[in-house]
Amino acid sequence: WNTGQKMCFTEKWGPIFLKVINVIFLIFGLALIVPGVMILANNDVVNSKVLPLMKQLTFGGINMGDMIIGLCVSLIVVGTLVILVSLLGLIGACSGNPAYLDIYGGIVLILFLIKAFAVFMWIENNSKLETWMKTNLVSLLNNYGSDDLTTSETSTSWNYLFMLMSCCGVNAVTGTTNDFDSSAWITSSSAGSKHIPTSCCTGVTSETYSTFTNTACTDSVTSGYNTKGCYDAIYTSLSAYYIIFIAVGVTVMVVEALAVVAAVSKKHNDRYSETSTSEVEDISKKKEKV
Repeated sequence: WNTGQKMCFTEKWGPIFLKVINVIFLIFGLALIVPGVMILANNDVVNSKVLPLMKQLTFGGINMGDMIIGLCVSLIVVGTLVILVSLLGLIGACSGNPAYLDIYGGIVLILFLIKAFAVFMWIENNSKLETWMKTNLVSLLNNYGSDDLTTSETSTSWNYLFMLMSCCGVNAVTGTTNDFDSSAWITSSSAGSKHIPTSCCTGVTSETYSTFTNTACTDSVTSGYNTKGCYDAIYTSLSAYYIIFIAVGVTVMVVEALAVVAAVSKKHNDRYSETSTSEVEDISKKKEKV
């Protein structure tokens, strides 16, 4: 190591506390990015076949499909920003440059306020969102009109949702009387002897859909069907990421608060050190004159 590198790890070039805080900051930045990427890559709710249905769910003028994608992108962007800010903090801690610490402290404070607002709004509206989602899903299921993967975009999205998330209806199906009773598929008599669509049957895929037959599933609804309702399936899928969002968000807020305190403390100590050094030099000069 050269002299500059060695000095970076001494107390003269920044408190260990500030460095540790920013390493933790860096880790939590990654922790924000990962769930966002995971939802976009693996979550069945944002599958291209299911997304048209999610976009029909609107809450406060924003559809759920765009809301979920927007949240994922926001997590990735904020996580990236947190990583960049943590690197800025590490540079400030190592170099002792007050300009870096000023910028760092300001950005971290802004991030803290944004996250505090986001977490508060999420907690405040979560119960309303749950009630709204179930009510609107039931309403959308009334538009279900065809037990195939081609006729209607809405019906196709429902069918893919049933298959991908291993669910059926909005509320759990327990027999021939279920959420489909009010759907266009049943009321128009398009269903024939069926009480639930083929997509609700276990083992069916998009490749076998047109030839799949199981009357115990579709007609008598006694066996071979997905027993979980799609509201519970969607909520369970999203709540796993919701818990991560809240836990990581609150923890990052605490780390950000500590980071601001550490940055301000370091800057204060640097100024105090400079002032003390100047005073010592002045006293020495006065003694020399005497």
